[in-house]
Amino acid sequence: MSKAIELCGISKVYEVYRARDDQSRSLLRYFRREKTYVPAVTDVSFSIDAGEVVGFLGGNGAGKTTTLKMLSGIVRPSAGHLSVLGHDPFKRRAEFLKSIALVMGQKQQLTWDLPALESFHLHGALYDIAPVECRRRIDELCQLLSAGDIIRRPVRKLSLGERMKCELILSLLHRPSILFLDEPTIGLDLEMQVAIRKFLLEYNRESGATIILTSHYMADIEALANRVIVLDQGRVVFDGARQALVKAHVNERQVSLRFSSQVGSDELSVYGTLLSLDSESAELLVPEEQFAATVAQLLANFPVTDISIQTPSLEQAFPRLLLPKEHA
Repeated sequence: MSKAIELCGISKVYEVYRARDDQSRSLLRYFRREKTYVPAVTDVSFSIDAGEVVGFLGGNGAGKTTTLKMLSGIVRPSAGHLSVLGHDPFKRRAEFLKSIALVMGQKQQLTWDLPALESFHLHGALYDIAPVECRRRIDELCQLLSAGDIIRRPVRKLSLGERMKCELILSLLHRPSILFLDEPTIGLDLEMQVAIRKFLLEYNRESGATIILTSHYMADIEALANRVIVLDQGRVVFDGARQALVKAHVNERQVSLRFSSQVGSDELSVYGTLLSLDSESAELLVPEEQFAATVAQLLANFPVTDISIQTPSLEQAFPRLLLPKEHA
């Protein structure tokens, strides 16, 4: 399979000016400043195949957005080499720009006082899409996203979820081969998050587009990406299958139990780590290797009326991956 994206030893260092400590309360701070260097991304290397959906994970300031900006040509890397569809992104050639789209959940491309439909037609003209074809694509994307008549209302009168639908329609009108998504579901309610995820899966399946997604919502990554790249302090600390990350860092399951009569903590604690206990229910952490046998014993030895088992998740694994670094 061909490579859509290749990065080799990419770094980005920002120059920042600040007042000297001895002049912080003096007028001289406006004229005599110290230059400092802040590394945002350090020696990052990876490649992504065409059609792949990859999740970028990391805490605030980990370098996720900076990496997306370098990949889309907004920011020039300080060192290293990167290639997107065979192009140097920072040269921002027309052929490259027509093959990508960047959607940032906290920034908008739509004109605030105009209906989204007007922005769609302007976008189509900028990308040399014939008017008839542009209308056809708008109708197709509106149907996929169940956008209805919201595209005919001024953007300022749309809800956050409705605006995000319109942002996606705008970004996909020119049918990009690569879609960069930075927090696409931020601030959306649960129903709208599910709708956006479903749409992105369908779009990837039908178009074969490569999707690179950053999100603080683990549910976004679990629903869309089989591969994750984790950044911490500007460096890649994990690159691989999502399930491999979970398996490496979560070696127990949470079991929730309800009882028909009261059970003592001493009786339950021998089966695992007791998280909570009240008169009719309890929660236990059970080691993965003992899980099947432990559940069978619990059902046999206690008056269990209901049991639920939490599957190990990315939300559990992600903070554990970063924990050693935070305490180093």
